[in-house]
Amino acid sequence: MSDSATDDGGTGDGTRAVRAGLPEPVKYEPTLPGPVFAAHFHLPGEVTGPYAYGRDDNPTWTLLERAIGELEAPGQDAVETLVFASGMAAVSAVLFSQLRAGDAVVLPSDGYQVLPMVRAQLEAYGIEVRTAPTGDDAQLEVLDGAKLLWIESPSNPGLDVCDIRRLAEAAHARGALVAVDNTLATPLGQRPLELGADFSVASGTKQLTGHGDILLGYVAGRDAEAMAAVRRWRKIVGAIAGPMEAWLAHRSIATLQLRADRQNATALVLAQALRERPEVTGLRYPGLPDDPSYKTASRQMRRYGCVVSFTLPTRARAERFLQALRLVDDATSFGGVRSTAERRRRWGGDPVPEGFIRLSVGAEDADDLVADVLRALDASVD
Repeated sequence: MSDSATDDGGTGDGTRAVRAGLPEPVKYEPTLPGPVFAAHFHLPGEVTGPYAYGRDDNPTWTLLERAIGELEAPGQDAVETLVFASGMAAVSAVLFSQLRAGDAVVLPSDGYQVLPMVRAQLEAYGIEVRTAPTGDDAQLEVLDGAKLLWIESPSNPGLDVCDIRRLAEAAHARGALVAVDNTLATPLGQRPLELGADFSVASGTKQLTGHGDILLGYVAGRDAEAMAAVRRWRKIVGAIAGPMEAWLAHRSIATLQLRADRQNATALVLAQALRERPEVTGLRYPGLPDDPSYKTASRQMRRYGCVVSFTLPTRARAERFLQALRLVDDATSFGGVRSTAERRRRWGGDPVPEGFIRLSVGAEDADDLVADVLRALDASVD
């Protein structure tokens, strides 16, 4: 739960984030080279070298992939990272590159609201889909015979946590691969590959880049054959990140530790304040000592995240609350420096109550944000 020096080279999280992926210094050249805009590269004679065509690779991707890999798996040179056009592009690349007709996959029943659409497409391809909740490691009960276990911890939006190491060991014992959606935690919150996962997958749209202006995804993994299949899927589908997005993402990673520490600390303060409100039920934040996930989260997470979820008595009360907020934007997504909140049921894909609120804590002053939320709760009364 700290960013102090670690055993992986004696480098703290802040130092690593600031320097992640930077090339060797060259006199008169920028510390972080600008984006390379190229559909093709000079390629006389035989096809050799790293860059041939813009759908396959790009120098700006290379630096970003190196940076993310250094955060997801410090000191592990065998880990490969691939960036994608969005988080769902990365999710799809793992699922559809690893599974075939007749395989079985285990998904969380309480995960990201696009997963039901993913399930329908998997089943259309003849893949068996099993689901179970994230909490209480319930996915263990449906692992037998599965080819791939998909974990989302903490889950979005319910913030349940499972024991990733326990699930990974059980899955591997049954011959299954393990992928963990690490979006909500970020690599500074937990490192799924160190907990036994084969893939760490995330949307870089969220807290990793943190400004709400980039769509990006990535997959990190240590198995060369599995990652070759993911890379081949990216080439076939063409779900590639633009060089400008990749450069902006790399630039933004430098402040990840600063943003994460500020946002996570404020999220805990806000959760503590919400706990005192009688109209708030179902409050979840893994960093609260009385949260059902606290014990497990404290074993495997180094930071608890910036998202707090809770339920207000009715849909109307939730809508009035959102309208009364002044420092919190009514918007989807999370992890940005500006706080956001929304009534998740409006999308229809999440099994949550009508008054369920997912609130993403930004980088505002904690006192100001808490005061705004409490004032909006007061204003939302009938």
